[in-house]
Amino acid sequence: MTSAPPTTARKLVFLDVDGTFADHGVVPAGHVAAVRAARAAGHRVLLCTGRPTAMLPARILEAGFDGVVASAGGYVELGGEVLVDTRFPDELAARTVAVLDAHDAAYVLEAPDALYGRPGVDRRLTELLRGHLRAPGTPADRPLDILADLRMSDDLTGCSFAKVTYFAARSPREVLLAEIGDAVGILPSSVAARGDTAGEIYLRDVHKARGIEAVTARLGVDRADVIAFGDGLNDLEMLAHAGVGVAIEGADPRLLAVADRVAAGPDREGLVAAFADLGLTG
Repeated sequence: MTSAPPTTARKLVFLDVDGTFADHGVVPAGHVAAVRAARAAGHRVLLCTGRPTAMLPARILEAGFDGVVASAGGYVELGGEVLVDTRFPDELAARTVAVLDAHDAAYVLEAPDALYGRPGVDRRLTELLRGHLRAPGTPADRPLDILADLRMSDDLTGCSFAKVTYFAARSPREVLLAEIGDAVGILPSSVAARGDTAGEIYLRDVHKARGIEAVTARLGVDRADVIAFGDGLNDLEMLAHAGVGVAIEGADPRLLAVADRVAAGPDREGLVAAFADLGLTG
C-alpha cells in the first residue's frame, strides 16, 4: 500500500455515506466541519453512495455538497444538473420484482426521487434495521426516516428504479442471482450486516467509478485529482479508479488491497485527520 503526499491543488473528493461519512446514519460534527473546510479551501466534495437521493435525509446533506453520485453510480447530479440517470430495463425490472416476491424478501425499489415497495414493507424494515439507521430522538416504533419517500402499492408494475435493497430473503443471494440473471449483480447490504439474507441488486455495468467518470468528464478534471473514501465492496471500483483511494479501517481485505491510504471510521471522526493529512482543509 503506497502513500500519497498532501497537496494544495484543487481536488474532487467523493465520500461514501454509510460507514464512511456517517456512523449508523448519523454524521459526526467533525465530518461536517471537515467537508465545509475543504469546500472553503476550493475543493469540490460530493457524496458517492449506494443510496438513492430519496434515501438521503437532511441530516446527511447538511454539511453542503457540490453534487452526488447516488444509486451506486446509477444517478449523478452536479450543481443541480443531472448527468446520469440509469434505470433497470422494463423486462429485467419485472423479473427482479417477481423473484424477490417469490422468496418473501423485504425490499425497496430505489429511484432517485422515490422508493417503492409492497404494503407493510416499512414496518418490516423498521423492525429488521432497528438501531442501525435512526435519527437521534426518533421513537423506536416509527418507520425509518430514510423511508420518508416510500410509496407502497400492491401493484409495482411499471415502477422505474435504478437499484434494489432487500432483506430477510428466504434464499441466499446466489439463488436470487441465478433466477434474475447475469444482467445484475448482488453485493452484501451496506446498510446493515445481515449475512446472506440481504443485499443490493445493481446493474452489472453500473458502479461508482462510472459515476465519478461522468463528473470528471463534465468538469474536465483528471482522475489523478480524485480522492475517494469508502468502506464497502460497492466502493471497490471507486477506490481503484481514484488518484488517491482511502479505505476505512476494518474494510474488506479486497478494498484495503486497492487503497492507497487507510482512515479511521466515522465513530472516531476519521475524515477529520484524513482530510488534514491530504491537505484538504488547509
